[in-house]
Amino acid sequence: MHDIWIEKYRPRKLDGIVGQEFIINRLKAYAKTKNVPHLIFAGPAGTGKTASAIALAREVFGGEFWGQNFHELNASDERGIGIIRGKIKDFARTAPLEKTSFKIIFLDEADSLTADAQAALRRTIERYAHNCRFILSVNYSSKIIEPIQSRCAVFRFKPIKAEDIEKYVHMIALKEKLEITPNGLETLIFIAKGDMRKAINVLQIGASLNKKITAKLLHETSFTARSEDVKTLINTALGGNFMAARNQLYNLLIKHGLSGEDIIRQIQQIIFDLTIPDKNKVQLIEKTGETEFRLIRGKNEHIQLESLLAQIVLMGKLLKDFSSNKT
Repeated sequence: MHDIWIEKYRPRKLDGIVGQEFIINRLKAYAKTKNVPHLIFAGPAGTGKTASAIALAREVFGGEFWGQNFHELNASDERGIGIIRGKIKDFARTAPLEKTSFKIIFLDEADSLTADAQAALRRTIERYAHNCRFILSVNYSSKIIEPIQSRCAVFRFKPIKAEDIEKYVHMIALKEKLEITPNGLETLIFIAKGDMRKAINVLQIGASLNKKITAKLLHETSFTARSEDVKTLINTALGGNFMAARNQLYNLLIKHGLSGEDIIRQIQQIIFDLTIPDKNKVQLIEKTGETEFRLIRGKNEHIQLESLLAQIVLMGKLLKDFSSNKT
């Protein structure tokens, strides 16, 4: 039986959480005193929010009994008031077990709760604070109503640094007997973008095909294009060759199985590496943002991406004319 690596290598203790030193030190202090306030963990996916909540519960309640006093729910599954009046209230109202003074409810993706559900949650937090602590995991703390925020200590998780991802990946590679090439490691960090969970998942998918992890393998298994290919696409368009750029675009879409939104995100990353004036980089960011908005609204991705390429071609022509006039 093959384990899922994000569970197999999920840290069991707070000391194992990487990249969030300030937060972990605060959580250790709570664990030591066995006194945990209501908490909000805010930040991008894969930065250690769930792992920190579970590790905190393990250290507060003890390794043997922590699961009896810790309840994890995902608010994106049930966004309405029913989840508050049902599962959360039922768990919060019962007494903690094994001589502990409180239980912990971990509510993942709490920022997806409706306004009515959040209002009900606020009342539940107030009513059962004597025997239950709440940890809310969110991408954006601003989506949580102020009455809840004011009752919680807010911790902001940052994207994991490249060097921390590198260390953790090397640890997994050693235990799984993998060979990671330098360009493979660089590609893995590029694909992860600060998301440790994504890095581990992509590594496991690659390892299921080959014990030697290369950049080519990771691009093929993670459905991402090489940054060089995306940069070539933009430079071709800036050079004025629309048809060639269009062919390169469809090669990326078909060969790598990317969606329009995937292409847009990679273009946005590459823009800052282009050798064009900053003013034009800003214009490109604006145009890619508009294109992404239309794609999210369900517009035809081929038409929108071709339109973006056409705008880049026109920008390249203006830059070329401007350069010619200067000389």
